[in-house]
Amino acid sequence: MKFTRITVDPNQMGGVPCIKDIRIPVSTIVGRIADGMAIAEILDAYPDLVLEDIQESLRYAAEAVRERELPLRTAGFHALMLDSQ
Repeated sequence: MKFTRITVDPNQMGGVPCIKDIRIPVSTIVGRIADGMAIAEILDAYPDLVLEDIQESLRYAAEAVRERELPLRTAGFHALMLDSQ
């Protein structure tokens, strides 16, 4: 998958993935959505963003998660850990 709106440059923002030319990290956009912020609210809060930036940030995040195995704890494991304390 090719991302045209996102750049990763070690000389900008510590090399974190950002929206091209405006240095807003992808994680900021994805985090706002995860916190329940509506797309219209994000666009109002970050006037340099356009809808396509948000859409590509979500695609980028999905691809990043797809590329690696993330450790997830099951409810049973969590309950077991609480019981052992």
